[in-house]
Amino acid sequence: MDILQNFINGVYKDPVNSNYLDNIEPATGLVYGQTPDSGEEDVALAVEAAEKALPQWRIMPLEQRADILYAIAQGIESQLDELALAESIDNGKPVSLAQAVDIPRAASNFKFFAHACSQFASESHSMTNTATNYTLRQAIGIVGCISPWNLPLYLFTWKIAPALAAGNCVIAKPSEVTPKTAALLGKICLDAGLPNGVLNILHGTGSSVGAAICNHKKIKAISFTGGTTTGAAIASQLAPQFKKLSLELGGKNPALVFADCDFDATVEQVFRASFANQGQICLCASRIYIERSVYEKFKQALVDKAHALKPDDPSMASTQMGAIVSQDHLDKVLSYIALAKNEGGNIIAGGEQVQLTGRCENGYFLQPTIIENLDNSAQCNQEEIFGPVITLQPFDTDQEAVALANDSQYGLAATIWTTNLSRAHQLSEQLNTGIVWVNCWLLRDLRTPFGGMNHSGVGREGGFEAMRFFTESKNVCIKY
Repeated sequence: MDILQNFINGVYKDPVNSNYLDNIEPATGLVYGQTPDSGEEDVALAVEAAEKALPQWRIMPLEQRADILYAIAQGIESQLDELALAESIDNGKPVSLAQAVDIPRAASNFKFFAHACSQFASESHSMTNTATNYTLRQAIGIVGCISPWNLPLYLFTWKIAPALAAGNCVIAKPSEVTPKTAALLGKICLDAGLPNGVLNILHGTGSSVGAAICNHKKIKAISFTGGTTTGAAIASQLAPQFKKLSLELGGKNPALVFADCDFDATVEQVFRASFANQGQICLCASRIYIERSVYEKFKQALVDKAHALKPDDPSMASTQMGAIVSQDHLDKVLSYIALAKNEGGNIIAGGEQVQLTGRCENGYFLQPTIIENLDNSAQCNQEEIFGPVITLQPFDTDQEAVALANDSQYGLAATIWTTNLSRAHQLSEQLNTGIVWVNCWLLRDLRTPFGGMNHSGVGREGGFEAMRFFTESKNVCIKY
């Protein structure tokens, strides 16, 4: 039985209340370990440690701080296989995906912000013959970072790295569903020379330790990635406290497929955008709008690929589709498939739970599912399912495609598939999303702003946007 501990002040510790939660492997449905069910007392210990560490970390020379962050990245890379296996066991994703994407990207996050902390510059403004103004950007102090279960270490480090680079101390909470790689990160940080108390990792539920992190008066900013409902609750909770808040929330992302696209390449990439990580990525395409003249051909190509993609044991190198993260989430996704049928939808691929044999006979597996014949106002086109389920609809004009895509409470990401450069530019400007990919998906440059509009979140992460969030700006005016 693998029993995890909190990481506070450079030491692994049991939770003060001695309470634990079961860790369940999605591929088997079996308990394989336990994680702390932490609370306010653990947050208090972590904040105390961060307070002691903050003065020296804040004034540490940037080159030295950068060296430590880079050493953390190297530590992650040196343990790629161990971390990838832990991620696969925790999350149910194919180990090959964790090896190729999740763990390398976690290392890249630390590398990027190791460089960014020494390149982060502020502005100056000269008032001719009168004065000079310059802007200081100073670390906030102690900040809270709360990350989700779908890309555990990838998104955990996406928050922690810029917060540390900006000179803050961090109280971080990974998802209680996928805690293993976050627990392993503590030892990597120790070996890299990160001072005790600069990063503290607390495990537990959102209602217990997550709420305690948000409410602690000495934690001055919260960066949260997760569901829109939870984000709304955090926003209402923190508004009277006047804390800085970054919310990266849900998505219901459209893909616009035009007849002039590179057909084979587009089929391949749209399918990947739909079903990567079992569709459990906030950036996945879930509403596929296809120009009518190629609708039937494109639909059949997607269906053929869906029939060929078989969920299997995620620990095998050959597996391309793993397990849904939990029984509760599997039940949620299946309920949306049933709802689609009630709404008049036609299930043209998948739609059923998969029963494997051997060690995975009780795992949470689901066929890649494709649905057509739903109105754009149907719940399955308007609500985030967050699983391997997509809907297809035809369109006739560019204007109709944009109208369908924008008919959503969300606004995270969109993809456009066309060889018409003028159309690509025009539609990119018209789509109400924070990110638009043209003839690609999930092609990420860490310098660019990341985030969404409407119910997809508040604020931006990535590059200097993240550095700005984790600092306070101060204007200094010097009169001549």
